[in-house]
Amino acid sequence: MSEQTALEKRLQDAAARPDAVSAFRAARAVFLAGHRLEMKELAVALGVNRATLFRWVGGRDELLSEVIWSVAEPTLRRAAAAAPGHGAHRIATTLGDFAQATNTSHAFRQFLLREPERSLRLLTTRAGSVQRRVVAIVEELLAEEISADNLDPLLPVPELALLLVRITETFIYTDVISGEEPDAARVVRASLVLLGERPEQ
Repeated sequence: MSEQTALEKRLQDAAARPDAVSAFRAARAVFLAGHRLEMKELAVALGVNRATLFRWVGGRDELLSEVIWSVAEPTLRRAAAAAPGHGAHRIATTLGDFAQATNTSHAFRQFLLREPERSLRLLTTRAGSVQRRVVAIVEELLAEEISADNLDPLLPVPELALLLVRITETFIYTDVISGEEPDAARVVRASLVLLGERPEQ
């Protein structure tokens, strides 16, 4: 076995040393497995105390928000990339597909059912950073369609994007809010109406 160089050893030591990135990755794995994220258990798994963990990532809500966003962002961008058509139909289909992916995600459903109040607070209010970033992506999509002359909305883009996201949230978290089954098809229909198009019957 060849002798390690000094740099190789330092790099391996750095890779093995837990930090905010390793805490995030471990938390993400817990979330995706459908388990409750416990800061005490995470600290033990990383071999650090809770004070160190909180210094790295902030509180549990901040960490959960980042973990959720790491899943939500690529899901939304994939939906946008795959959506056919243009204008209102592309936007509505994107949001409907995003809602469907979220509704069928084991990790998200477990989180919503296990911690309904926290999930709504983190995902649909200013207490979390998820909604704000979803709105920003929807603003981008609207701007693309407007620039291509595929869309001429009656509302300002920031206001329209927020309303579209709130419609999407309504039909993702329906079971938590009202006890009804989540319905991605209703996201598409409501979004089309808001964007000035008549939905298909």
